[in-house]
This record gives sequence, structure tokens and C-alpha cells, in this order.
Amino acid sequence: MGTLIYGSPGTSLPFDDRLLSHLQAVILAKLRRDEKFGFTCVTGENGHTSIWVHPAIPLVFTFDSATRAPLNRAWVEKLMQTANGTAGLSVVEEPTG
Repeated sequence: MGTLIYGSPGTSLPFDDRLLSHLQAVILAKLRRDEKFGFTCVTGENGHTSIWVHPAIPLVFTFDSATRAPLNRAWVEKLMQTANGTAGLSVVEEPTG
């Protein structure tokens, strides 16, 4: 289980390492282009957290595993589609096949 830490003091959002590596690819691609966007994820059983992702705000990705699994390009593209939408980035299921 990895963690995305955003802001100072940081908001900690736990994610599976595999999902976090895909979120990292999308978030860093958008920040490289100086794009700001919203990110909403489920927290707890019934809650959710929304953050405004901006290049000036500290961001840390912490992974439990030292090895990185290869990225699923189709999943990165689906996540990027949500990030480019009006509601901002949200977690979607990994496509199979």
C-alpha cells in the first residue's frame, strides 16, 4: 500500500502501489504541461476526498515496493480521460485484455 501526500501539512491518501504508479504517471504528465486539475477519490467506506492539484503545491508519492510493475497504457489513457474532463481525475477500474 503506497501513499500520495499532497500539500503542507500533507493530506495522505493511501493507494495500492499498482494504482498509485498509474496515478503518478497521469498526475506528473499533467503537471509537466502546467495543467491544474481536480482529483477526487474514495476514502473510507462512504466518504471521498477532493484536492486541487497545482504545480506549486508539494506532492510526494511513497511506494511500499522497491520494484515497479510495468504500466498498463490503456489504464493510463482511461485515467487521463477522466483528468481531462470537467470533474477532474478519478479512479477507474483497470481495463483487462
